[in-house]
Amino acid sequence: MVGGGFYALSGKVAGMAGMAAPLSFLIAGVLAFLNVFTFAELASRYPVSAGEAKYAQEAFHYPWFSGLVGWLVILTGVVSAATLSVATIGFLQDLITVPEAIGITVLVILMGIVCAWGIGESVKVVLVITLIEVGALCYILFSKGENLGQIPNILSDLETHFSSGFPLIGILSGAFLSFYAFIGFEDMVNMAEEVKNVKKVLPKAMILAVICTTILYLLVSTTMVLTVAPDILAMANAPLAKIIEGDGTTVEFIFLLISVLTGINGALVQIVMSSRVLYGLGKEKKAPRFLSGINAKTRTPIKATVFATALVLVLALFFPLVGLAEATSFIILIVFTVLNIALIHIKKREKEIPKGIKNYPIGLPYTALITCIALLIFKIVQ
Repeated sequence: MVGGGFYALSGKVAGMAGMAAPLSFLIAGVLAFLNVFTFAELASRYPVSAGEAKYAQEAFHYPWFSGLVGWLVILTGVVSAATLSVATIGFLQDLITVPEAIGITVLVILMGIVCAWGIGESVKVVLVITLIEVGALCYILFSKGENLGQIPNILSDLETHFSSGFPLIGILSGAFLSFYAFIGFEDMVNMAEEVKNVKKVLPKAMILAVICTTILYLLVSTTMVLTVAPDILAMANAPLAKIIEGDGTTVEFIFLLISVLTGINGALVQIVMSSRVLYGLGKEKKAPRFLSGINAKTRTPIKATVFATALVLVLALFFPLVGLAEATSFIILIVFTVLNIALIHIKKREKEIPKGIKNYPIGLPYTALITCIALLIFKIVQ
């Protein structure tokens, strides 16, 4: 979850919501928190690859519909990976001038090779980069955290800081865009077959990931708008690097390099997830059967990985950053809406709760469903 989405879009969110940008991240975090319980319970009930398609099948018993859900999940993954690929090349432009089309092509192909190499290798790369990403965000809090002391003054004089009116539309627009930065917890269900003691471990990991990410984003986004004017952040390719410009060229170079790594990291995760869903749909005969093949040496679905990588490349070459990010948020909110309905349906029809699963109050998926629909409606009518 932590990484490219925040590194690439935090400045754009600041441009939409101004000084209230942290509220956008808070709203998006609350939305993610409400939905994580739905995914945690469904993953505990049905710990399989192509989990979302399985959940829809178990709830509605329409193979065509569950296949559609699976393809929507694949679409979110490849669009998200394309978003991060475009963002990565944008970060790279602050380090070295690279023709965009060539840079995107080379980057996406190299990521596809890493994903085909092996799941263990992919996870190790992701883990190392994630630790670096979190460390960079913590550095911002350490070096610029003193600016958080301005919060009491801002709260006591809101009229000055929001002289043109409270930017409610900007906050909600920022929340819709920043929701992209929280995408990732739902991908974890598609790695369920790789997890030990999955029914206990996976739900805890998902919930903890959302809580930690929300807190981190809230603190860092607040520090950002208190350190650099939101309109300046909105114009920056690498907004986090803009925050630490006064810390020296070496630190700035390191942050630009980390920004590049965040885009690669997030895109790797999305390609891995998409290929696993394609593999799962292939096994269920809801996608071409050749996608379900596993390479004997790498133990990865290479054909599915190549297919997902090709889709990412096409999208990254022909669509802009913000458009891709908003498209991802829109599609994933549709998927969340469907799966909240699915869980409600499953819970209402069962006479007794299966043993060994996580069972959360039915009010949670109802609340998550309402919030997803509300944000979708806002985006449609905006």
